[in-house]
Amino acid sequence: MKKLVAAITALSLGASAAFAGGPVVVVEEPAPEVVQQQSSSSVGALPILIGLVLLCAVACGGGSDDPEPEPQPAG
Repeated sequence: MKKLVAAITALSLGASAAFAGGPVVVVEEPAPEVVQQQSSSSVGALPILIGLVLLCAVACGGGSDDPEPEPQPAG
């Protein structure tokens, strides 16, 4: 009888330790996404700016702003 009680006691102590703590659930976090920010200067504005500079150069011309000298009287 003592062996039976000792066996039941040993099994009950061993079983309670086997189930202690519950299951371990491992949840993997997704890898962080790397997002590159766009630069503040846009490449699309560069051709427009160059076009405006060329248009101004053509419209302004290459002439001089100095008034033509008046002809001096012969004498």
